[in-house]
Amino acid sequence: MNLRKSVFSGSWYPADRQACEDQIQQFLEAGKNQSVSFATPIGGIVPHAGWFFSGSIACNVIHRLARAVSPDVVVVFGMHLHSGSPRTIMPEGEWETPFGPIAVDTALAGELTRRYAFHTETPTRFQQDNTIELQMPFIRYFFKHARVVAMGVPPTAETLVLANSVVETARELGLSMAVIGSTDLTHYGPNYGFTAKGAGSRAVEWVRDENDRRVIDAMIRMDPEAVIREGLANDNACCCGAAAAAIAVGKALGAQKAHQLAYATSYEKSPGDSFVGYVGMLF
Repeated sequence: MNLRKSVFSGSWYPADRQACEDQIQQFLEAGKNQSVSFATPIGGIVPHAGWFFSGSIACNVIHRLARAVSPDVVVVFGMHLHSGSPRTIMPEGEWETPFGPIAVDTALAGELTRRYAFHTETPTRFQQDNTIELQMPFIRYFFKHARVVAMGVPPTAETLVLANSVVETARELGLSMAVIGSTDLTHYGPNYGFTAKGAGSRAVEWVRDENDRRVIDAMIRMDPEAVIREGLANDNACCCGAAAAAIAVGKALGAQKAHQLAYATSYEKSPGDSFVGYVGMLF
């Protein structure tokens, strides 16, 4: 009863170990020419749609991280939360992946729950949420010996306080860490009740070149407060609290600049009036 069973394997990503590895190798081949302006990233931002749509972006971000660092724990921020939502954490147990389980770092998670109020999940009682689960196979595959602490964080100033405390607490415990924030960008079209620029190529260009660009620029500036403002004001980051928290952790760990590794929209894979933007960032 200590294993949190996967919910989205077999639909949003492969459930079979070999099929999952084959897909990862295809993603790496697709991203082999992506360049990064610095050699040693310590964090990143990834999308969380089904692997068909955004898996290549998330995979290549996490792969680049794993080539640079070998942390004791990977901290993952995610979940679709609004400003009034409670923080969420699973402080013990393991996450199921096609490559075997990945354990929660109970020391770090336990200390955080002593210092902050969380809605706590267990391996058998949890909200079904894709934002974190879809990263776990990548983390297990590339960070073979790391543990994880995954948190759902709302888009608030208090989340940035928590983010800095995560770094302080890890240092107190003698733990090295890397960080990942999980967010998709603009959800545009009638499926999402957002049709400000009509349909077709004009709408895609507006999402890509204007709406998504604003929040990406805030990420590149490593301005977590601006990321939250953008997400709340312009609906251009569905988990802006998670992205902002990852940036805040990255800065506390010493990151001084960010790099956009890749950008895409679901329109490129499935053209239609409703589509979603995705970005991969390293810092």
